[in-house]
Amino acid sequence: MGMICAVTFTDKGRLYYADPGPLTPSVGDYVLYPTLEGPEVAQVMWAPQWTSEDIGGLPVLDGMASPADLEALAAARKKRAQARVVARRLIREHGLPMKVAGIDHVPSANRTVIYFSAPHRVDFRALVRDLGSTLHGRVELRQLSARDEARIIGGIGSCGRELCCATFLVDFEPVSVRMAKDQDLPLNPLRISGACGRLMCCLKYEHPLYQDFAENAPAIGSCVSTPSGEEATVVGHNVPSDSVVLRMNSDGSRTTCAMASVCSSRKAHDQFYGDGTVGSASVSADPAGPSG
Repeated sequence: MGMICAVTFTDKGRLYYADPGPLTPSVGDYVLYPTLEGPEVAQVMWAPQWTSEDIGGLPVLDGMASPADLEALAAARKKRAQARVVARRLIREHGLPMKVAGIDHVPSANRTVIYFSAPHRVDFRALVRDLGSTLHGRVELRQLSARDEARIIGGIGSCGRELCCATFLVDFEPVSVRMAKDQDLPLNPLRISGACGRLMCCLKYEHPLYQDFAENAPAIGSCVSTPSGEEATVVGHNVPSDSVVLRMNSDGSRTTCAMASVCSSRKAHDQFYGDGTVGSASVSADPAGPSG
């Protein structure tokens, strides 16, 4: 067990978790979060609270932000805004197919990092020289992938919520079209693609549930027994409700039954009587068994 809190470096940006240590900050307070470049000012979005999970390895907050730290934060924001305007102007002047996605400024090293996206590799050596002379400091340009660009810029997904990558998603996990097929989703790129133009990361969330359902549920077209003992044919699956759609063999009507009730009774029936396929057990018509 231990204490854990969450902070963010930008307004409504991605959350970073930390061990508050002896600090007891409230939501909205500014604290110093340890980074590779040294402590940086961050805002508390989730007040410290106890958790039963193992939180070993989380960075420990370096303290509360002082007025001098807040002044440095305001100066860094002003520097980032200036760098964005200058970068866009110089990119137009050089005629480069680049789009500025984000700006980061490290006051201690007087270093500005400009993140950009482009359809292909870009020769920006002349641009870096002009940026360095204009901003009076060291400038680095880093090209982003489509997913990283969406993470930095943020936005609203088709679900109506903020993008997962811009809020809580730490690492990008591989997503394939097979996941969309397993979930019976339309293979329309506009329906299964996110704001970045790639397959939606949320396809990964429910995929294990569909895999488990496929392993245990009767296949479509198979014959099963309903809880009442009637014979029916499986014509559909409903994974979210953990049920199957049945067409009654007697009158052709359709009904929905819980998968557990249908499968357990059918499996017991097959184990006792056999499933009717070659090599399965069957009930002999002569109770005395074969003669001879």
